[in-house]
Amino acid sequence: MSLQTLSEWLRCPNCFLPLAPTGVLSLGCPTGHSFDVNKRDYVSLLSGSRKFIGDSAAMLDARDRFQSAGFYSPLREAISVTVAAERPHGIIDIGCGNGYYLAAALSASAEGDQAGVPGALAMDLSPAAVSRTIRTIPHADGLVADVWSALPIRDAAADVILNVFAPRNAAEFHRVLAPGGLLIVVVPQQSHLQQLRAAGLAVAMQADKARHLVNGLSEHFELEGQRQLSDVLSLSAADVGAVLAMGPSAHHAGAQAELVADAPTSVTASFEIFSFRRRARNTHGSGF
Repeated sequence: MSLQTLSEWLRCPNCFLPLAPTGVLSLGCPTGHSFDVNKRDYVSLLSGSRKFIGDSAAMLDARDRFQSAGFYSPLREAISVTVAAERPHGIIDIGCGNGYYLAAALSASAEGDQAGVPGALAMDLSPAAVSRTIRTIPHADGLVADVWSALPIRDAAADVILNVFAPRNAAEFHRVLAPGGLLIVVVPQQSHLQQLRAAGLAVAMQADKARHLVNGLSEHFELEGQRQLSDVLSLSAADVGAVLAMGPSAHHAGAQAELVADAPTSVTASFEIFSFRRRARNTHGSGF
C-alpha cells in the first residue's frame, strides 16, 4: 500500500471528485476537501450517522481461530478459482472482515500471471477489520466506508467485487465495477448452522435468501453462475464458541455462554456462491 495507490481507488465523499495525495498522511480533492490517512495505512471516509456497527476485534479474533482450522477452506478455494479465472487487474473486497478470502483470491490470481498480484482495496465499516486485512495483505489498500452510502470509490475502479457474508448496494456496485466486471456474492443457505439455531444459540436467517438476493441485483447484474457448498463439520466446544462469536450470533451467544459447552458438535456449514456479470446498461437505460 502507498498513499498514491490508495488515492487511485478513491473519490471525495462530499463532491465525488478524485482524491490525490496532499501531504505525508493526507488525501484531498480539487475543491479543497481533505482527509487524514491513518498511520496504519488506511483512510476512513465515513460521514453522518450510521444504523449499523462493524465487527469488533473480538469477533475478528474468533474468525481467525475458526478459519485457521480450515473449516471454510473449500469456500475459500471456490472463491479463489472464480476470481482467478477473471484475470483481474483490480479487486475490491466489500465487507473484507479479516481478509481471509481476499488473500487467497489475490494469491490465486497472481499464479501464472506475469502481471503479478492484482491491485486490491479492502473495504469495511469496521476500522478493526480494515486494519487487520491490510496487516495480513500489506500490498492491499484500506478503506473504512459504509456500503449503504454513495461509495467513495471511483467509477469503474475494479474488475471484480467480492461480497462475502456482507451487505450489498446494487447501484453502487454497478458503478464501481468496470464494464463486464464480475460481482461474487456468498450467502449462507437455510441449513447453515441449523443445529446451533435449533439449540437457541444462533440467530434466525432470512427465508429464501437466495431469491431475494437475485431479485435485488437483477436491475444491475445478470446471474451468470450459482454453486452450493455444504458439509457437516465435526467441531469441538471451542470451535462452536468461535463460529458463534465471529458472526451475527456473537451477542446472542454471549448472553447464553453457559449453553455453548453443551451445544451440538456436528454442525452444518452450507453456502451459496453467486457470480453476477455487470449489465452493460440497467433496465432504466442508465450506466455504461
